[in-house]
Amino acid sequence: MDPAVMLRQADALAGDLRERTGPFDERVRALLPARWAAVDTVRIVGDGDSYHAACAVRMAFASLAGVDCRPVNALRFVEYDHPGEDGRPVGRPGAGGRPPRNELTLAVSASGRTPLVVRSAERAREGGAHAIAVTGAPDSPLARAADDTLPVTLPDTERSPGVRTYQASLLGLLLIAIRLGALRGRLTGPEADALRGELTALAGPVEATAAAARSRCPDIAGRIADAAVLSVLGSGPSHGTALFAAAKVIETSGVFATGQDLEEWCHVERFARPPDAPVIVVAAPGRTYGHAAEVAAKAAALGRRVITVAPGDDPGATRHGWAALPVTGRVREEFSPLLYHVFAAPLSCHLAQHLGRAPFLADPPRPKDPSTPQHRGATP
Repeated sequence: MDPAVMLRQADALAGDLRERTGPFDERVRALLPARWAAVDTVRIVGDGDSYHAACAVRMAFASLAGVDCRPVNALRFVEYDHPGEDGRPVGRPGAGGRPPRNELTLAVSASGRTPLVVRSAERAREGGAHAIAVTGAPDSPLARAADDTLPVTLPDTERSPGVRTYQASLLGLLLIAIRLGALRGRLTGPEADALRGELTALAGPVEATAAAARSRCPDIAGRIADAAVLSVLGSGPSHGTALFAAAKVIETSGVFATGQDLEEWCHVERFARPPDAPVIVVAAPGRTYGHAAEVAAKAAALGRRVITVAPGDDPGATRHGWAALPVTGRVREEFSPLLYHVFAAPLSCHLAQHLGRAPFLADPPRPKDPSTPQHRGATP
């Protein structure tokens, strides 16, 4: 697999937003009729990119829908959140031994085949919650395990570390948050429509941000390719973005990367060596924007090679940076994950190309050195 697939993934993001927001929203409205106004608890379960998407949209569910939203990785959900003493899930009292239908479990998997996510949907239903599969594969084990399915399908897909599929999951989840906000009376009809319009309108900024990343990432990747490890930092919705970006670096280039909260990095990882290890700070506008700028300054003072992902028209978070990946356009914090993850695909691609690597450790086999111990004395 050529790492350039990541550039094609990034280039398709804007078109996906323009073309898929409307159809996805129609499916969400059909899936969640008025009776879902009683929902007050949402669990979003996933692994990998799907878990990262869950972390990225938690704020949207809390602020737009006013629900208790908790992202959970699938293993924890299956083995710790639901089992009883004998390992079986515990139901809560309600009609017919089932709880009131005020808890919603969103089981997220682009492929629909992640085993523990499939089991999570089953466990949620056994425990009395309503399970909705959010997946790009409507005819999949996950869809069959859930009560209902929100298909977030995309045209013309190709095998790749997930980028378009990540955006599709984000988009579907954000549209569910808006729908619940409207049903619960947190949003008026015009307000909900305006929010949906904001999602579609992000296509332009996504396109411009992808173009800027394409031009800057080759140089930045070349300057950090010697690093054995790098950190990606963000808080709030940007913590999900940081987790996702670190995953793309690993999957595409094989460089070990970690996603971490801004403040947690200050407490622990800032003491790690080497002192010039690259640090990417995701500084989306919102509650922790100022703190992100402070962390970038602290990291730079320690000698870190700091790369800021921040609004291109605001130097607040970039003045201490060693390099910058500018983001075009303004966006509310709840929707910022749709715009601030865009850099990850081009950076990962160019890092892999600089290192001569292929995604998923699929590098071409290299000629064996006859001087190595296993070849000494071997017959030609």
